Amino acid sequence: MKKFGLVIGFIVIFLCIYILQSNFFSWFTIAGIKPNLIVVFVLFIGLFTNKVYGLTFGVIFGLLLDIFISKKIGLSAIMLGGLGLIGAILDKNFSKDSKITIIGMVAVTTFFYELINYIINSMIFSYIWEPKEFLVKVIVEVIYNSILTIILYPLMQKVGFNIQDMFKQSKILTRYY
Repeated sequence: MKKFGLVIGFIVIFLCIYILQSNFFSWFTIAGIKPNLIVVFVLFIGLFTNKVYGLTFGVIFGLLLDIFISKKIGLSAIMLGGLGLIGAILDKNFSKDSKITIIGMVAVTTFFYELINYIINSMIFSYIWEPKEFLVKVIVEVIYNSILTIILYPLMQKVGFNIQDMFKQSKILTRYY
């Protein structure tokens, strides 16, 4: 029952982040660029739950994003699903106790998310490759996401470890003699 409530909570948080990104952060752009907190949220889910939940929520949130704002259906779903899966893999290899590690993960995943998104969109819609504008956009977005991660890190860590205890609890009964 706790997991069901948490799933509903994830969906509500996603909708709140979507509303924040589309409304609130349009007032606080840096060089016309908004942060991508959905990337941070899907990475968070992957880090603190497991591969299945990271992949599933990434795909669901990506499909919702595609339906809400995109010209194509499925690209964000595949990319965010992969990001949730990568978050679960990074959980095995890195510590979530270090703020620097989490900020590095957010920066790297934001960069690769935007890079792959730009390359695929340029192939689908025949964009002209403009590396200078792309690099400016990605660097500003990486910095913006990193700053917001620094601000939200205490909350992410506290909530994340509670979620981790719920999703990764051992189901083995041990008997002591």
